[in-house]
Amino acid sequence: MLEELKNQVLEANLRLVEYGLVLFTWGNVSGIDREKGLVVIKPSGVDYSVLKAQDLSVLDLEGNLIEGLKPSSDTPTHLELYRRFPEIGGVAHTHSTCAVAFAQAAKGIKPYGTTHADFAFGEIPCTRDLTQAEINGEYELNTGKVIAERFETGGIDYNAVPAVLVHSHGPFTWGKDCYDAAKNSAILEEVAVMALMSETLGASEASKAIQSKHYFRKHGANAYYGQG
Repeated sequence: MLEELKNQVLEANLRLVEYGLVLFTWGNVSGIDREKGLVVIKPSGVDYSVLKAQDLSVLDLEGNLIEGLKPSSDTPTHLELYRRFPEIGGVAHTHSTCAVAFAQAAKGIKPYGTTHADFAFGEIPCTRDLTQAEINGEYELNTGKVIAERFETGGIDYNAVPAVLVHSHGPFTWGKDCYDAAKNSAILEEVAVMALMSETLGASEASKAIQSKHYFRKHGANAYYGQG
């Protein structure tokens, strides 16, 4: 099972390149085996072109390295999300252009239309800025904590909104597995592009009725989109 998860996480990381979301060694995807309590993540600073399954870092939820290379510097953020969001199976982080632009502007991505509503139920939130003490302390862990804080204090369902913008930093996404997390990074970037254009044109948010229709026809017990 662990070898299978490592192969999946490798493929999910390579999909970030395929989707045009990363340059050089930027970004990372992880996946978790909930039964074993083990997380597999891209190692720090390894180029995607030479990345192999045996290079991937395997850790427990406390951050102890079990095998593989030195893990991504973002690992504590991923681990905190797995601890705080117990239903997710994968996490992805990129520095994709438009999503980062919203994060640097400290703005959430508002639901202007049905493309957004098909993906997430409501605004993609932006976190507060980290304090100097949080930055100077366990920075990456505190990044995960401010993400969880934003969802908890805002009453946001992390399953209904599988993405966040970290103030001055960039996007994190998650999903049922590592493939889903990577796909959500691609969707988030496309939604961010559309939102930026919509705001330039002076758009207003889509009505709650159309948002609900499009979200719930794809998600939830009464979803009817697709062949499932």
